[in-house]
Amino acid sequence: MAGLVNISQPLLFRSLPGRRKIPHTSFSVKATSETPDNPSSSTTTTKQVPFAAPPNFKPPEPKRFSVRPDKIFDILGASLSLVFRLGTGVFVSGYSASFVGKDEIPPDQYALDIAGFKVKETSKLGPRPEKPIEIYEFESCPFCRKVREIVSVLDLDVLYYPCPRNGPNFRTKVAQMGGKQQFPYMVDPNTGVSMYESDEIIKYLVGKYGDGSVPFMLSLGLLTTLTEGFAMIGRMGKGSSYTPSKLPPKPLEVWAYEGSPFCKVVREVLVEFELPHIIRSCARGSPKRQILYQKANHFQVPYLEDPNTGIQMFESAEIVEYLRATYVQ
Repeated sequence: MAGLVNISQPLLFRSLPGRRKIPHTSFSVKATSETPDNPSSSTTTTKQVPFAAPPNFKPPEPKRFSVRPDKIFDILGASLSLVFRLGTGVFVSGYSASFVGKDEIPPDQYALDIAGFKVKETSKLGPRPEKPIEIYEFESCPFCRKVREIVSVLDLDVLYYPCPRNGPNFRTKVAQMGGKQQFPYMVDPNTGVSMYESDEIIKYLVGKYGDGSVPFMLSLGLLTTLTEGFAMIGRMGKGSSYTPSKLPPKPLEVWAYEGSPFCKVVREVLVEFELPHIIRSCARGSPKRQILYQKANHFQVPYLEDPNTGIQMFESAEIVEYLRATYVQ
């Protein structure tokens, strides 16, 4: 019916120089409050720490399109990225949308309601990795942000190992696996490929899990890096330094995408606390929006699932408070 929108990614793809396979040194990290005595060991022997939700904690009811009054400036600052990056990371590759009548989409399917119509959204996804890609990075790094944007565009699930400044756990692991502490660092357990350099990671991911084209806003070299830096001005320094915290035995799971300012303020805290987490990427056009809609009877991001305590919850401000109460030492 009326109102067709089609957002496609311009083609810009080069070969993948320097791509190499590096043996993936696997390691496990259990809950700990101490830095390992032997950081070169592939398995860390640590003290078990019990985890439980705060006493009498009750997940809040989700509130659509609302910002808690004390968090307005946080969300405004995080929203600057939408301006400087022209919405990169908001839409999945090949995104298209059309307005249809309400009766054309069943009530058990996710769809945005606008002015008496529903928005039918589709995308064009490449091959899906069997296992989540693993990325070592931190929130306030412009090179890391470039990679997070392509993750949203390609609709990939990623296991993030946060590496904030002075973080005791994962910075040393990167040096062990790749030979230096440089970020981002990607490990693809599906292929055995590991690599540094954000541009090379982007080329690899679009070649392996996309259509081979690098999105225009990620293909501009120095200009891309500069605008990535400008995008973080409103939250300068957030998500860069370690806050002493308890490391859980299982990674948290967060339904989110890079372009959302609400997701960004949660990600900042996950990085500062050095909490491993799987991002279930669900930018506009992602089929995972329907999965979350069925799972939670509602779609809204961020949505946190904590397997260490059993808590599942919406609302970014309350998620931040929950993480502080549960994981800060």
